[in-house]
Amino acid sequence: MTAQLRDEHDFTALLHSAISSACNSIAPNWPLDRMIAVNPYWSWVDKPFNQVAHHLAKLAGSPLAMPLAYYRQLWESGAISAQDLTHALASPCFAQEWNRERALAAFHGNDEFSSPAPLLCDTLDGQRNLLKEPAWCDTVTHQIAQFCAAYFDQDQADWHPHSDIGLYQSWRETLRHDHSVALLMKAPHIPALANQMAQDAQQQIRQALTQLNIAPEQWHDYLQAVMYRVSGWGAWCAYLKWQANLSQQEDNTLVDLLAIRLSWECLVDDKARHSGSVWQRWQQQWQQHFQQYDPHKSEARLIWQRAHELSYQRQLCQQLALPVTKVSSQPSVQAAFCIDVRSEVIRRHLEAQSDQIATLSFAGFFGLLISYAPLGTQIKRPQLPGLLAPSVAVCDSSGCAEQDAKIAKQREQALERETGWSMFHRMPASTFTLVEALGLGYVGKLVKRALPLTAKRKNAAMPGLSLANTKQLRPTLLADTEQQVTLAESALKGMGLTEYLAPIVLLVGHGSETANNPQRAGLDCGACCGQTGEVNARALAQILNQQAVREGLSQRGVLIPDSTHFVAALHNTTTEALRLFDIDSLYEPTRKQLSDLQATLDAASNSARAERAPQIGLEADSNQPSKVAKEMERRSVDWAQTRPEWGLANNAAFIIAPRERTRGIPLHGRTFLHEYCSEADPDATLLAQIMTAPMVVTNWINMQYYASTVDPRRYGSGNKTLHNVVGGRLGVFEGNGGDLRIGLSIQSLHDGSRWRHEPLRLTVVIDAPEKAIESVIKQHAIVRQLVENQWLYLACFEQEGLPFFDQGRWQRRSLN
Repeated sequence: MTAQLRDEHDFTALLHSAISSACNSIAPNWPLDRMIAVNPYWSWVDKPFNQVAHHLAKLAGSPLAMPLAYYRQLWESGAISAQDLTHALASPCFAQEWNRERALAAFHGNDEFSSPAPLLCDTLDGQRNLLKEPAWCDTVTHQIAQFCAAYFDQDQADWHPHSDIGLYQSWRETLRHDHSVALLMKAPHIPALANQMAQDAQQQIRQALTQLNIAPEQWHDYLQAVMYRVSGWGAWCAYLKWQANLSQQEDNTLVDLLAIRLSWECLVDDKARHSGSVWQRWQQQWQQHFQQYDPHKSEARLIWQRAHELSYQRQLCQQLALPVTKVSSQPSVQAAFCIDVRSEVIRRHLEAQSDQIATLSFAGFFGLLISYAPLGTQIKRPQLPGLLAPSVAVCDSSGCAEQDAKIAKQREQALERETGWSMFHRMPASTFTLVEALGLGYVGKLVKRALPLTAKRKNAAMPGLSLANTKQLRPTLLADTEQQVTLAESALKGMGLTEYLAPIVLLVGHGSETANNPQRAGLDCGACCGQTGEVNARALAQILNQQAVREGLSQRGVLIPDSTHFVAALHNTTTEALRLFDIDSLYEPTRKQLSDLQATLDAASNSARAERAPQIGLEADSNQPSKVAKEMERRSVDWAQTRPEWGLANNAAFIIAPRERTRGIPLHGRTFLHEYCSEADPDATLLAQIMTAPMVVTNWINMQYYASTVDPRRYGSGNKTLHNVVGGRLGVFEGNGGDLRIGLSIQSLHDGSRWRHEPLRLTVVIDAPEKAIESVIKQHAIVRQLVENQWLYLACFEQEGLPFFDQGRWQRRSLN
């Protein structure tokens, strides 16, 4: 009896471990209105990059590097040098038998990549005439995707399938009465079989593994292979789990999804186990798949990927050796920008206008752990990185409670009218009846939308508000003075603004402007959870200008001169325009200073446009800057424009250092920049905060672009022109079905003739003592995993070059 109980305990523990492993193999994906970059390999960072590459290649058919033809072109063009290849081959990550001749010979071999580990559905499809019959794999994916779309939709659908009983039980209940798949696939037995499935998801997984005779030692790999067949919806369920964890709650939707996909393997199983049966052929194919896997194919790609990264690091070292421009020790303007790579370009051009302008960088949420509730709505959205949970609220206010109530009521009424029409849009056959019902007036609206020059969205950022009401409102922090002082102190110290403060301090958030783009939030500020940085910048500027807050700061040793004024601004990354906010609340002399400064900002914008114009196919005309500005603005409201800007494409490095290390050096919009002064951080406390938060965020951004390029089938969202929004904001389908697509569209990475993003793991360069950097690595597991497992590269500044932290020690190599 004891032995039986022990066996049952071990059996259950192994099952739970396999289920957990499969569910944890999927990284979260944020909804469209909060679309932030996520490292889709996040659950694997505790393992070496190369090891994960082999595992995913075998299990999911997912490559972690480009095809060899890509690297061959770089080699033949000289972008990858012989020295780069030599350094790559010397890495202990690769087998010793590799040498230059063998690496070059790989260019001429078979580079066909492995397919996913086969499931029973694949074997069944192998005996079907797919020219005349639908494939089981596609049908199953479509059925699950359509069901999930209806189940999770909280914005568009008026009916939800049993959403109160959980995903798996709701799906089981629906399938018991749904004959659509049964009729399509000529499998009338499916509803009856669905009735025999366990009611509990975990029990059903156990029952399915037993029915399919999966050996316990294969459970981990098998359940992961099953989960990767619906990894898009898996990413959505992982997001729900992530959000629940932030609230100290639990969410088991991923387990439900796994049970659903695994159940389909049972539903198509005829239970025959004789020689020649579908099950027997599947078992043989499963074993052959792993036996036939050739690790040398993956390793050849990884060697050339490493050589490519070394070639960039060599170029970066040369760039950072260039002379920098000087700035006044007491500039008249200080401008704090987001660490975003697009900020590097506009900062460089702004600094070029005057040595009296100093720029610095900080995460675009400016350290405010806030949620934002627009006045007169039920919306409450986070304005901070997805890694964090908000602790303070911000709401719009005019400063008068009576006026706020009046504006809120007007907005509620306006939004109700808009919602009424949007419901009509969703009604069956609305596309045929809407124009007829509304008459020619609605046709006029459709025509205006199709004409980019007249399509400027009226008050798009503040729907339901008149322009007059918009001007009255300010994002206002709902916190007492002591809380505001604490937030202000943290922000100033984080930005390094504690020694000298200029008369004008700009807090510059950023946002994009695009039309007809479901993924537009992905072009806004990732540090603000896929929103623009306007709310954070305006809220922080407001509290820093308050006398009570300044008095509180002075008691903590942080002095803000009476002559210093904080001004919120927004950098439009599509048009390069720089806009100032709330200047009417400042005194006349300060408004005059800002009026003069606006001309300088406009000159910087023109220079930045001239640099960026050729990248988006525009001709840069220095004699007619207004022409380029107008064309960029037209593109931002053009419904047909699939590439209004390149976003964070081609990001490759993150520099944590004072601006004087890089001021004036053209880094071509490829580098995240974060302000840091090691002399002011003797115990490396601030460095630890940067390496555990902004560095992790830049890794997420970098790996999203990386994964969407090396494996666009799984981690990219396909062709933007075919996108259909799912559930109002859940994500997109490519076409009318299939799995939920995650990641970036092909138009965000490729210009139609070549890749505009080079997939390179992030190179992080820190201006700090080696011992300080090592202390952070030792104390924080996530940093240690990212560095030691080569999910990013770490270097530090030195007179003679950039020593890299590799294999637990600092290694100096010649990169010239």
